[in-house]
Amino acid sequence: MNKASILNPHEIGALVALVNQDRLSEAERRAGALLGANPNDGMLWKILSVALVRQGRDALQALRRTAELLPLDGEAHCNLGAALHDQGQWAAALASLQRALALQPNNVEALVDAANALRALGRAREAIPLYRRALEHEPALIEAHNNLGNAFLDLGRFDDAAGCYRSALQFKPDDAQILCNMGTALRQAGLLAEAAQSYGRALILKPGDVDALNNLGNVLRDLGSRREAAALFRTAIELDPGRADSHCNLGTVLFQLRRVDEASASYRRALALQPDYAPAHLSLGLAMRQQRHPADAESACQAALAIDPNYVEALSFLGELRADRGRFAEAEELFRRAIAINPDFSSAYASIAAHRKMTGEDTAWLEGAEALLAKRRPLGDEIGLRYALGKYFDDVRQYDEAFNHYREANELTKRYGTSYDGAKLARRVERIIRSFDAAFTRQYQAQGSASELPVFIVGMPRSGTSLAEQILASHPAVFGAGEVIFWNGAYDAYRDAELAGKNAAALIPGMAGEYIDRLTAMSGTALRVVDKMPANFLYAGLIRAAFPKARIIHMQRHPIDTCLSIYFQNFFNIGPYANDFDNLAHYYRLYLHITDHWRAVLPATALLEIPYEALIDDQESWTRRMLDFIGLPWDPRCLDFHRTDRVVITASKWQVRQKISKSSAGRWRNYDKFVGPLRGLVES
Repeated sequence: MNKASILNPHEIGALVALVNQDRLSEAERRAGALLGANPNDGMLWKILSVALVRQGRDALQALRRTAELLPLDGEAHCNLGAALHDQGQWAAALASLQRALALQPNNVEALVDAANALRALGRAREAIPLYRRALEHEPALIEAHNNLGNAFLDLGRFDDAAGCYRSALQFKPDDAQILCNMGTALRQAGLLAEAAQSYGRALILKPGDVDALNNLGNVLRDLGSRREAAALFRTAIELDPGRADSHCNLGTVLFQLRRVDEASASYRRALALQPDYAPAHLSLGLAMRQQRHPADAESACQAALAIDPNYVEALSFLGELRADRGRFAEAEELFRRAIAINPDFSSAYASIAAHRKMTGEDTAWLEGAEALLAKRRPLGDEIGLRYALGKYFDDVRQYDEAFNHYREANELTKRYGTSYDGAKLARRVERIIRSFDAAFTRQYQAQGSASELPVFIVGMPRSGTSLAEQILASHPAVFGAGEVIFWNGAYDAYRDAELAGKNAAALIPGMAGEYIDRLTAMSGTALRVVDKMPANFLYAGLIRAAFPKARIIHMQRHPIDTCLSIYFQNFFNIGPYANDFDNLAHYYRLYLHITDHWRAVLPATALLEIPYEALIDDQESWTRRMLDFIGLPWDPRCLDFHRTDRVVITASKWQVRQKISKSSAGRWRNYDKFVGPLRGLVES
């Protein structure tokens, strides 16, 4: 085969001139005609390939033939590699580009394209030196700065990625895509406010950029500005209704706003658009779990895994579903499978710690968790690891080390930017107290529903509400519904009507009917249904008006034990009061204030108050009192509550499946030197 051209140099020069004059179709015709007589002429194939490429036509055959006939022509291999790169044929592109670089080590185009191919093949670490070599030769090459940042982002080196994007922006400060990339790096580094600014700048440059809208929405959601995030996702959907990710993002923020039915609808719309969109299947599973449809939740999770068997988030969620059922060994196996697939998947480490007592023999777990923490992690990952390490060191009785991790976890949650508005909550409490006074209670107690179905367990989080529910749900006539999301929204509707000067009390019968419909839909023929939403202590007056025969069980626990246990849980979604002792003390005092009010205005028959410490000290006596209070006969199965097969999705799902232990009473003394701001909650 001829390795070069046998044509007259003037003919080759004429063809090159046509290409340079942008007379590409003419160059294509003449080169094609000459190839009829000279099919092995490498230069003719090269000229043809260039003419085709510049016309945007398929040049792959010509490029392959050129590289075959001119094996020592670095440009020929570079051109073939670039074409394969553009078609996403990454392995073939890399092979051609490596041949080009062997001949032309400083070919900047080949360096960048080869690095891009390595990234696409999951070899970001190998791509970094190639991008750097390209930048040594062309320091102003924006693509290399940006893509080097992307490689660092792939490796979780978020600070390095942000530095690369800053360099790119020095040369092109108005590039919306680079600004979005910068926002992603900042978000992953936990710098949420800065990330929001970067995404915001991108949207100013490209107001209709759906990617930027989604990215900014995700950051605002992380910052706690969920309603603003929802508005951005809705705008993204209006601009491009066919984007499944926009619908899924909207669903996630609605889920966090506890609008679970609407969230489910958004996930289903995403799946109608893209049935193989695994994140939407997984998110739908999360919603189904919250709606107490465990079988549907598992089906959605399995659908996600059928699409992507290595989807570690879905494997971990499947583990959580097993743990909900008390199948903790199966759950841990799934968490470990997730870690085997992705050793950097920190959520699985946190789940392992949450679902059993850790011991000094868990050295591999400890080493893995600490190794992850030593890397720069996304904010949520670091927070989860800190809580998990706090749990580990608490279990092994290294209390100073445990508290250091818990404190760091709580301080990190403050970077989400959501602050506790104690004054706003105090105003809400005072308004409730004014609205539901003794006169109101007397006036409406005979006008609500006569149903005795609902039983309410209220109190501070971590006060024993899950334990009390598990005990009662072990009775064959009782269904434990978990934390039913209803009364917060019901009170808001009542308040809005009141503020508008309407007869707010007229809403109460409808509220009662809607609530009973919700309970009966999940409980079948049970005589009693337990709603253990702790924060319903705020709405006992409204609940009593809707259900004059309702039984309200108020769980009480030592104030410092309660607050410390809240502080030790990853409770960001419950309320920002949970991450600060001063805020916890303020919230606790408001809880005492309103429960003192209910104690004064509700009939004595409406409220049974149970000290947590007394329940764990004398379970049978207090269990008999609870059953008598809700009008049910004694059943010994309530004493073996830890054997009851039911779904529990609260943070206490492991504890309620253990026999009663007195070790949780007085636990705060292990942390005595740290709890200063909480001491005022204990009467001297």
